[in-house]
Amino acid sequence: MTQRLTLSRPDDWHLHLRDGAMLQGIAPESARHFARAIIMPNLLPPVVTGAEAAAYRDRILAVTGTGFTPLMTLYLTEATDPADVVAAHRDGIITAVKLYPAGATTNSASGVRDFDRVRGVLEAMAEAGIPLLCHGEVTDPEIDIFDREAVFIDRVLDPIRRATPGLRVVMEHITTTDAVNYVTAEPEGLGATITTHHLVINRNHILVGGIKPHYYCLPVAKREIHREALVKAATSGDARFFLGTDSAPHADDAKESACGCAGCFTATNTLSILAHVFEAAGALERLEGFTSRHGPAFYGLPVNAGTITLERREAPVPYPAKIETGAGPVTVFDPGFPLHWQVMPA
Repeated sequence: MTQRLTLSRPDDWHLHLRDGAMLQGIAPESARHFARAIIMPNLLPPVVTGAEAAAYRDRILAVTGTGFTPLMTLYLTEATDPADVVAAHRDGIITAVKLYPAGATTNSASGVRDFDRVRGVLEAMAEAGIPLLCHGEVTDPEIDIFDREAVFIDRVLDPIRRATPGLRVVMEHITTTDAVNYVTAEPEGLGATITTHHLVINRNHILVGGIKPHYYCLPVAKREIHREALVKAATSGDARFFLGTDSAPHADDAKESACGCAGCFTATNTLSILAHVFEAAGALERLEGFTSRHGPAFYGLPVNAGTITLERREAPVPYPAKIETGAGPVTVFDPGFPLHWQVMPA
């Protein structure tokens, strides 16, 4: 049995760092293990211009230092200026643009309602080679929440891709067999991130035996057959699938409330959980691809020069139950099983 595993230092291709006191408290949890991360722009107010992205990047670096590279994104709105997007990308300020259908998730009220109004931006992005990152859910109230990803593919994503040849797209935090099948049917120009928590939980974990607010996320976890499809995709070695944790901190009082916020905070123990998942699937040799190689290949970036090492311990590896921040305590995701893989100090 493998007891020691060395990987190229991984990247997180979907990460929420928030701002202010929360940023101060939780950014070091990602910077400890990850070299780079795609940073989500859904602050209040959202990051919608190149200048705002540059300022947010500076705030992140003030916390993490230069050993961590935040890859910034812009929040797509119906008023987004294509010239500003292209200039921000050309100047190295942003890496991608994020599409939130209005009302789909946390701080998405400023997102897109009329997709015809962003076609000019999408065409400029395709020409400039700027990836579009999609929160893939429709928000129509008549569509069941467990069907919103599949409907998004048919109603929104596929029409956008057909109307905008050359546009590179990442389907973020996919949760369904439908999404896995859509990605595997496309030979190029389309990738997908898979989160740590969606590899572990299904909807029963949220609802059976009482509501578990720290397992509530958007997109919401689906049936077990979908979780199994995600594990199969992540551990397959297919370079179209790569890690995006969607680690999303909320203070406990915001999660444990009558209208709890969506999001699982996994930055602290993600690599230990992933080693468990890949070991259980008999695919430890493919963990480096998922965490460290497939994402850079999609984005045209080099693989990180540094490495990290995980060791398998007989006794369970401890991790903190909460991260204390100036914005309140944040509960660390509990996978529901003991972790035996530990990231070793550099």
